[in-house]
Amino acid sequence: MTSMERFKRANLLSSFWPILLSFGGILMGPRALPAQSERPGATAPPALIAKTELVVLPVSITDPNGNFVSGLSSQNFRVYENGRLQKITAFQDGDTPVTVGLIVDHSRSMGPKLTEVADAVSVLARSSNPEDEMFVVDFNDNVSVELLDGKPFTDDADQLAKAVSAVRARGRTALYDAVAEGLLHLQLGRWDKKALIIVSDGGDNASQLKYSRVLALAQHSQVVIFSVGLADGEGEENPEVLRRLSKATGGISFFPKSLPDVTDISRRVARDLREQYTLGFVPETADSADSFRQLTVKVSAPGRGKLRVRTRPGYFKHAQVPGDSAKGAS
Repeated sequence: MTSMERFKRANLLSSFWPILLSFGGILMGPRALPAQSERPGATAPPALIAKTELVVLPVSITDPNGNFVSGLSSQNFRVYENGRLQKITAFQDGDTPVTVGLIVDHSRSMGPKLTEVADAVSVLARSSNPEDEMFVVDFNDNVSVELLDGKPFTDDADQLAKAVSAVRARGRTALYDAVAEGLLHLQLGRWDKKALIIVSDGGDNASQLKYSRVLALAQHSQVVIFSVGLADGEGEENPEVLRRLSKATGGISFFPKSLPDVTDISRRVARDLREQYTLGFVPETADSADSFRQLTVKVSAPGRGKLRVRTRPGYFKHAQVPGDSAKGAS
């Protein structure tokens, strides 16, 4: 994809993202979750059903040793919006399928690392739910969504690894454009649960979009972002960008000390996606202002010890995304 094509795609994203949000079939606002009791014997979760104003939260619960805590029900959770207790109207647990985008840096400095990254991607696919669907976005100066045997998604580990190797490592780093492309492509997926996994060793020095714009797109979505920073102390590295994107969406950022650790990280991410709870609530406040709503999730499970809760810190009421006319991070 050329710079001009990428810029046109960015404008398309700018024009149509609020429209996509307003229809609710893809992002935060109008979604509804089926209750666990309504799906006896189901091997895959029912699709989320449109319901005005429902907010959907993926939540990870771990014990003091970092182990996933299973067996919780909606009664164990309390959700607060701007400090006000909300009524949980939808709940889901268990291993549910997810649409995953792999955003892989192919700038010049990534050349020696891509073989290990491809192997880790293969491990991720083999560790995931068999019904998961995945895709790969390769980027350097340009951004490209790799077709997988002519299809936009696949569950084939070998195809995913091949897609990572489809582009030669060269040039600069258009990280922000690649993340925006991944957020857009995710909306073509069939599963309501969505995630991005970013693998990069540097900051951004080639994007049309600014960081603030990409962060806004992420915060208006239901997408959980995991990031793997392969920094080596050279070049225009910016690990804080990866930390902020992950934290803002309820994901995790990793900074492995050695390249072989990336494979273990891929297994951990796959496990995390399979072990999330999903909560839904309809905000009690009728305020229509397009402001950021702070979210707090608390869990009470006597006998389980002090539990750690991870979810996104909030959401925006509406789909308005700030404009972007300049290049570079803010």
